[in-house]
Amino acid sequence: MPTERLTFPGHSGHDLAARLDMPDGPHLATALFAHCFTCSKDIPAARRIAQRLADQGIAVLRFDFTGLGHSQGEFANTTFSSNVDDLKAAAAMLAERGMAPSLLIGHSLGGAAVLKLAPELEDIKAVVTLGAPFDPEHVTHNFGGALDEIAANGKADVNLGGRPVTIGQDFVEDVSAANLKDAIAKSRAALLVMHAPLDAIVGVENATNIFVAAHHPKSFVTLDDADHLITNPDDACYAADVIASWSTRYLKLARPAPPIGTPEGVVRVREADPRGFLQDVYGGSNHHTLADEPLAYGGTNRGMSPYGFLAAALGACTSMTIRMYARRKGWPLKDISVDVSHDKMHAQDSGTLEKVDAFKRVITLKGKLDDTQRARLLEIADKCPVHKTLERSSEVLTELV
Repeated sequence: MPTERLTFPGHSGHDLAARLDMPDGPHLATALFAHCFTCSKDIPAARRIAQRLADQGIAVLRFDFTGLGHSQGEFANTTFSSNVDDLKAAAAMLAERGMAPSLLIGHSLGGAAVLKLAPELEDIKAVVTLGAPFDPEHVTHNFGGALDEIAANGKADVNLGGRPVTIGQDFVEDVSAANLKDAIAKSRAALLVMHAPLDAIVGVENATNIFVAAHHPKSFVTLDDADHLITNPDDACYAADVIASWSTRYLKLARPAPPIGTPEGVVRVREADPRGFLQDVYGGSNHHTLADEPLAYGGTNRGMSPYGFLAAALGACTSMTIRMYARRKGWPLKDISVDVSHDKMHAQDSGTLEKVDAFKRVITLKGKLDDTQRARLLEIADKCPVHKTLERSSEVLTELV
């Protein structure tokens, strides 16, 4: 996932620091990510979502709002409306580069900001919120007794997440006046609302209000026991997977023809979690699965093992080959199931101790087939292309990038 570091002018003219995560392959669409209140573009959830979308061919711009992270300006002088204006500036910058965003993603108050902005951008096809408040004023609940000091002095330091942040009176007044209901109703983009029922910062009732205010198409996905910042890597992975799968339905991604010599395209495997063996497996824009190892071998057992995929390929190809033949013959074959198991066994020739791979295949055919038809279909099973590939040696060419 190539990442370009760049800056662009925000709402007040200050340079905003950004990362543009680009796909390794064809660029099919662009997403704009808005981080949570006082967070940054580099929080783990944002990085994970950007990586997952980039693997789907979707470029992702994530940036620090004015006065946060590596961006210039004073956060104390910002407001909710200025955050929306920063997002608008980011979208304009992307449009100037010929990659106007079609997907908006917002986390917490960033989710409220993308809901506010969505109806103003004609290219937006889909919007995703994570733990977003329906009423932006909700964020002031975290200011505690500082609200009186802000009202008296114009600003005050508020402890958020263990760090002091200066909040100005303009922010309090602006966020208190913000109303998302009309903006949500005006938007014609597809909406995905993601929220954790046990979110202690922004209650799940906010997700309900956002969902009810929106027009169809709209979806709600629970983040189960995730915390508000989605700090658990497994929760971040889950959110990223759902967003990637859901968004492709509405962005209408059209991949170019595969390279010559690869009629089915390129299967990409990327490490998903360096703590174990979990792998993301991508087969084009519409197919994603996970590969892993069992717990006994140091994995997390969240996907089939590599040999499991090999067995699945043999089983699937066998079933397809039998179905194709029976369909052509017009035979009454109602159902096919293929059980495949893999093992290592000692070679019998020359008394060698070398082990070879053995695949046991058990085929079940249902339907009013006579013995001759069943015998013929068993013969056809051996003509499965994957079967033939496994029986003969293959050449694997490898190059290092």
